[in-house]
Amino acid sequence: MTAARALLDEEGPGGLTMRAVATRVGIRAPSLYVHFASKEVLEAAIAADAFKELGAAMSDAPDLHALGRAYRAHARAHPHLYRLVNDRALARHLLPAGLEARTADPLVRLAGGDGDLARAIWAFAHGMVMLELAGRFPPGADLDAAWSSGIAALSPPGAAGEPL
Repeated sequence: MTAARALLDEEGPGGLTMRAVATRVGIRAPSLYVHFASKEVLEAAIAADAFKELGAAMSDAPDLHALGRAYRAHARAHPHLYRLVNDRALARHLLPAGLEARTADPLVRLAGGDGDLARAIWAFAHGMVMLELAGRFPPGADLDAAWSSGIAALSPPGAAGEPL
């Protein structure tokens, strides 16, 4: 897993191949299949770790702005990991049961228990992160202000907290 994550960080999702991981750990590619039955299984294991990391980063957020900062910081610190987990269909059947929901719990809680609102907030955050990672905002755009405005607009009354 450590080798796979390092390879992902260095080369992005396209560079994450079973052969490259095997080479990185000094074994032949067929030997890697003893540990991970397929590339999909390897990617799901990486995604599970990412969900755990993100959940931990967001777990103590006292308000939606703090949660947004944690989400954005995690994505910016691990852009290739973020894309691997969020830029394709999620292999939920390969993730530990309940992991996705546990990761979302802080957001749902701060959205007042409203799952639909939590999904809308996540969609806003995801769009902002993807656009930022892709360099799609104009130079000098105040992304902190955009995050603050978006979170405030989507927040239940009194739930937003301190701006970014």
